[in-house]
Amino acid sequence: VQLQASGGGLVQVGGSLRLSCAASGRTGNLDRVGWFRQAPGKEREFVAGLRWSSGSTSYVDSVRGRFTISRDDAQNTVYLQMNSLIAEDSAVYYCAARRQFSADYNSWGQGTQVTVSS
Repeated sequence: VQLQASGGGLVQVGGSLRLSCAASGRTGNLDRVGWFRQAPGKEREFVAGLRWSSGSTSYVDSVRGRFTISRDDAQNTVYLQMNSLIAEDSAVYYCAARRQFSADYNSWGQGTQVTVSS
């Protein structure tokens, strides 16, 4: 599966952005899709994930209640709605996919930069 992330940009503290991750290719065997982020000098961290079959979601504690992951089946697109953004949310955001029976995320999209300014 190929992933194309978009939607990053510059936003002020307290603002909102919506990231998109368009999936193409063999999407029929997806187990989950997730969003990760990496800030300068920091390790990449999991932000949010969505189980493809059930639609169940999970979030890192720092974004729970502010971010929402969702999908549009018709468009094969997964979204990350980010509200109440803070400076610490600034990072390059990546979407990733994990196939069924895989131990880890194994398809990655290119990153999209999110910068939150005060």
